Amino acid sequence: MAYVLAYDIGTTGVKTCLFSIEERIRLLAGASRGYSLYILENGGAEQDGEEWWEAMCATTRELFAKTRVRPEEVAGISFCSQMQGLVLVDQEGVPVHRPMSYMDQRAVEEVRRGIAHGLKIAGANVRKLIKSLRITGAVSTSVKDPMWKYKWLEAHEPENFARAYKWLDVKEYLICRLTGEFVMTEDSAYATLLYDTRKGKEGWSRELCRMFGIRESHLPRIIRSQEEAGRLLKGAGAELGLPEGIPVFGGGGDASLIGVGAGCVRVGDTHIYCGPSGWVTTVTDRQMVDVSAMIAAIVGARSGTYNYFAEMETAGKCLEWVKDHLALDEIGIYLEKKQVTEGTEAAYRSLYDYLTETVAKVPAGSGGVIFTPWLHGNRCPFEDPDAAGMFFGIRLETGKSELIRAVLEGICYHLRWMLECQDRKLKTAGVIRFVGGGALSPVTAQMLSDMTGRVVEVVESPQNVGAVGAAAVTGVGLGLIPGLEEAGDFITVKERYSPEKEAHAVYDRHYPVFKRLYAANKKNYRLLGKARRREEPV
Repeated sequence: MAYVLAYDIGTTGVKTCLFSIEERIRLLAGASRGYSLYILENGGAEQDGEEWWEAMCATTRELFAKTRVRPEEVAGISFCSQMQGLVLVDQEGVPVHRPMSYMDQRAVEEVRRGIAHGLKIAGANVRKLIKSLRITGAVSTSVKDPMWKYKWLEAHEPENFARAYKWLDVKEYLICRLTGEFVMTEDSAYATLLYDTRKGKEGWSRELCRMFGIRESHLPRIIRSQEEAGRLLKGAGAELGLPEGIPVFGGGGDASLIGVGAGCVRVGDTHIYCGPSGWVTTVTDRQMVDVSAMIAAIVGARSGTYNYFAEMETAGKCLEWVKDHLALDEIGIYLEKKQVTEGTEAAYRSLYDYLTETVAKVPAGSGGVIFTPWLHGNRCPFEDPDAAGMFFGIRLETGKSELIRAVLEGICYHLRWMLECQDRKLKTAGVIRFVGGGALSPVTAQMLSDMTGRVVEVVESPQNVGAVGAAAVTGVGLGLIPGLEEAGDFITVKERYSPEKEAHAVYDRHYPVFKRLYAANKKNYRLLGKARRREEPV
């Protein structure tokens, strides 16, 4: 048996987990700490590297204060993290600008100048689109892609840009802080859309760098997820409460390792993730792209396979919005005049549990109310930063419980939409693994099964699957697991849900309406978006 430490660096907080690896990957202890996401008026979304680091240090010390495992027994460290951020650092590894989140959408003009001009297909310049598809299998057309964040910083903060030494993503910045090494794993490199998939670890494309005006010198050394990036430095170890010299492995982004933690590592496996964001991913052995639906087969943690990846920006974030703006009120925290945040631990683990138990009493279809879960724009199957949420179909008899259930259903409607878009290019699995915080709720898991008509499986600790995936690549790097293709054998399924016929029929009737709501309101979204940005009156 060996012990490994995994850091899951999310959008709103870090989860630090200690695992044992033997016949199974087993969670022994965990600690979490939140940090800020700074949303700016101009579409910016930033975070603070010091807040990430302080959260890591605090949770590491907390973790070992409540377990019998000693810090010196840790055999390896790795990461799972949010992807497509931009952390430009100087030669000392210090960010030259506050890290830009994957949610940042300031670079509208950079996208227009860089690719959305001339003769276009699917919004991209034909020549650049064809070249990008030939080299990477995808094309950078989203305002949220890191390339355009890089170009935005170059255009708007030239003094900071001039100090940049290397382009890192979130976990790569933290690896640098641990080891002093400037590296990027293959999946993170691919997410820049400057990675030539034909070259493997030597995959930076000089041709694309020239075409888009990227300095090759900014791009770091590429390593595999299970490869050792370096060893823990003495100073960093002292802050974390760990001894120096522990091997630190590359790990992976959440889009790569959550699938590994779900046990979906073989071709044809499909998993659905519902955390702050959400996605549908199917493992494939070939590159493919659906430009019209903004879906691409991205490089994953396991060499030779790709994750056909469809993403929605806000999934669980919608439920957080419900908590803050529907379930809570200015007087107190009441549903059915019952204080659920005090003295109800035996009945409900949290307010979220109470919310899902409450909506379980509402019939499928929410009384005809449909919610669109686009609270921070949307990416797939349509790219639109101006898309927004709405409740459609409210009547006099509609109550708060129907509205809350409609939010959960809206998330599931959208997940179904992305799943069906994937089916246009490949065969998705009949049995789907459901993971993320949303999978903690039996109500949501059953709803997803009813919505999709598929069998849904939930693994142990579904909210920690990113960390489980990081533990798996560490296990491979240490020789404890034969290879990533065997990682699924180390994952345990806890629950299984089958679709209920009547509920599925209701969702089949409402689903076409949900899909039409975007097209019917696209122009209105654009007008309101312009008004919000003060570009012009409605």
